[in-house]
Amino acid sequence: MAEIFGVVGAGTMGNGIAQVAARAGFQVVMRDVGEEFLARGMKAIDKSLQRDVDKERLSAGEKQAIVERIRTTADLRELRDAFLIVEAVTENLQVKTDVFKALDQIAGAEAILASNTSSISITQLGAVTRRPDKVIGMHFMNPVPVMKLVEIIRGAATSDQTYRQIHELTEKLGKVPLECNDSPGFISNRVLMPMINEAIFALYEGVASRESIDGIMKLGMNHPMGPLTLADFIGLDVCLAIMNVLHDGFGDSKYRPCPLLKRYVDAGWLGKKSGRGFYEYEKRS
Repeated sequence: MAEIFGVVGAGTMGNGIAQVAARAGFQVVMRDVGEEFLARGMKAIDKSLQRDVDKERLSAGEKQAIVERIRTTADLRELRDAFLIVEAVTENLQVKTDVFKALDQIAGAEAILASNTSSISITQLGAVTRRPDKVIGMHFMNPVPVMKLVEIIRGAATSDQTYRQIHELTEKLGKVPLECNDSPGFISNRVLMPMINEAIFALYEGVASRESIDGIMKLGMNHPMGPLTLADFIGLDVCLAIMNVLHDGFGDSKYRPCPLLKRYVDAGWLGKKSGRGFYEYEKRS
């Protein structure tokens, strides 16, 4: 019987992780709280794979085989036979700890529990389980099928064996694993988010327009996407959540979220997913 790769969350990151795992040959069980979220996740997977078919990077038959390796469910117990479960739910400590407590009760004794968190402590997540040595961070980048990096985060109790298993698995997924220790924001968001936050401060203070800020960073620093556009792509609510983790974790005012970022999140202007952020977008159907 093929090994089962579990994913909790069918949103942008969750469905991307499920797609990559299925493409690598794993049988995937993707769980979310409702059928509408699962259907939306499967639609995103189909659309992503179809782009590869259209570009002749994948045959129609290969696409169908990948899709058929993904099973969806609203029942967390369906993940009980998974050798690995990757959590990809909202960036909120309470929500994630609740998921990890439940998974710890359901999963087999040897199963590894991983989090796709972009900033929350792996040590804290491990501490709510009976298997902190088998809890690890697997921070995939967005969009998951395209981006090569997986930031592998060791919690205080993560074992060397767990790290080796996840390092090897990440390479099987066609990704590049790079290790860091548990610290607020890890490396990727400890460096990226203050840059985005500073760009928002520059806009807030009227130093330059959104187009100039993004254009200067793209043309001057060779960034593929300006920081304000990138914030919209990530989601302003996610950016704010990560800045709050950095600010609370380090207790340093340099990580204070810009008031403009807070205001936009309060207004429901979350970026591309809501139709408006620092730029305006067509709303999703």
